[in-house]
Amino acid sequence: MMKKRVSNGYGKMGEGSSNTTSSSSYASMEEEIDWEMRPGRMLVQKRNQNGDVPSPDVRLRVVYGAMRYEISVNSQATFGEVKKRLAAETGLQPSEQRVIFKGKDRENSEYLDMCGVKDRSKLVLMEDPASIERRFIQMRRNAKIQTAHRAINHVSMELDKLTDQVSAIEKSVSNGGRVPEVQITTLIEMLMRQAIKLDEVAAEGDAVAPKKLQAKRVQRCVETLELLNISNGRAKGGGGGGGEAIVTTQGEKFGASPPGMALWEIFD
Repeated sequence: MMKKRVSNGYGKMGEGSSNTTSSSSYASMEEEIDWEMRPGRMLVQKRNQNGDVPSPDVRLRVVYGAMRYEISVNSQATFGEVKKRLAAETGLQPSEQRVIFKGKDRENSEYLDMCGVKDRSKLVLMEDPASIERRFIQMRRNAKIQTAHRAINHVSMELDKLTDQVSAIEKSVSNGGRVPEVQITTLIEMLMRQAIKLDEVAAEGDAVAPKKLQAKRVQRCVETLELLNISNGRAKGGGGGGGEAIVTTQGEKFGASPPGMALWEIFD
């Protein structure tokens, strides 16, 4: 801020009472003027900060694509303040806006009156190209996340079916029944296929947690089947009269074969 003293501009008047009267009247005219630097390095008289003489409002016509808006702002407002008003009207955030006046993209710090904005002046509002690009990238990312969710949900439904089969085998072995080893190994292979499908899912964002959850389900089922296979082998080695229970990959349970039934009539 700079200060400049302004004098009355008059010389000495005469002697006596005339000189005294003139000196007292013109001395009161001396004042200090505050100056400020505006954008463009323009030195102007500082605006009244006390609000004694409020600046008038101006109506602005704003064109945004096919839409037309009219807003009222203070004539000494900045273009940044105009963008805040337009955000409520258009839904565009101030950082996503570009305001054009007289063919120039105006900065947030520029004042309306300093740029020649008057009542009923026309402004052109555009969306910042960088903002459009960011939104496009976000849309692509959201699409990938949705695709990952669909793939994970499909694997989850398949795992629900396989988990039921694992539970059936676990119940049969715990009751002393025997399960063909090929059935356990086949079920493990089916679980590993689901693990491969999960590994191929490019998960990001909120799709990462469901992917990890399903991967842990696969791991628990495989570990359970490996332990059951060991217990099942011991049951076979021990022999005994325990009824043999066969669980198919569809989860169907069959009791022990009746006497006289041929071995080929027992289906896995």
